[in-house]
Amino acid sequence: MKKALKIVVLAKQVPDTRNVGKDAMTPEGTVNRAALPAIFNPEDLNALEMALALKDETEGSTVHILTMGPPRAADIIRDAMFRGADGGYLLTDRKFAGADTLATSYALSCALRKIRPDVIVAGRQAIDGDTAQVGPQVAEKLGWPQVTYAEELLEIKADSLVVKRRLEHGTEIVECPLPLVMTVNGSAPECRPQNAKRVMKYKFAQTKSEIAAAPDCMASAMASAKAYLQIVELAAADVDPDETQLGLVASPTKVKKIENVVFQAKESKRLTAADADIESLMVELIASHTLG
Repeated sequence: MKKALKIVVLAKQVPDTRNVGKDAMTPEGTVNRAALPAIFNPEDLNALEMALALKDETEGSTVHILTMGPPRAADIIRDAMFRGADGGYLLTDRKFAGADTLATSYALSCALRKIRPDVIVAGRQAIDGDTAQVGPQVAEKLGWPQVTYAEELLEIKADSLVVKRRLEHGTEIVECPLPLVMTVNGSAPECRPQNAKRVMKYKFAQTKSEIAAAPDCMASAMASAKAYLQIVELAAADVDPDETQLGLVASPTKVKKIENVVFQAKESKRLTAADADIESLMVELIASHTLG
């Protein structure tokens, strides 16, 4: 018999690096988040869909989002709730600022020990870093088995999951015992859209900081009165970390040099899938030294 599972999705609010300009980077070599719109990390949406599919197949299961970031990161928790998640946790504190993947995975693992899930699902990587390190590092810190590059959930057993992985030259089917950490590839099914009924139900979901910032507004009043509208907000002190492993001081990754490369075109060109079109584009890119 399939048991009910407590599923947590690791998600990140990221700057939209798909459309960058000359101000995309700061002089210190970090992403200028103020200059770019914030979005739900794309592969984390694939992870959310896999978590929701697992929930659909196991009666009584729940899906919650765990994200670390500034207070505005609560936006992606609400987005996930509109799509089918049951709630979320916002890990936010100035002590987490400047964290690289090592410090981030440590902070998340501390929170996860408090939450005590059965399954942790994350996107393969975030578009503002492309390291694909946080999911595997969380698994190592928790001492859990992990499945990376997951593309499809094939079978749910009493104490394990059977998963298809996307590899460079094909696929692999693996069975992994619970509890486990799974990172999901971008080739996995796209996330289901927001549901109108869920938007109406959860649109006033708020963290305690949002409620405190505007206590007299209708949204805050509703969130205060209804437990299902309260997004759990966790500070560093709530997850009992070793504070020497938090934030910038615990982040060995250092930026040595940055170079902004911004492609600008005065006209657009529409291509077909024909070999001749692809070949002409490659010739043009090489001739302009965009490639090579």
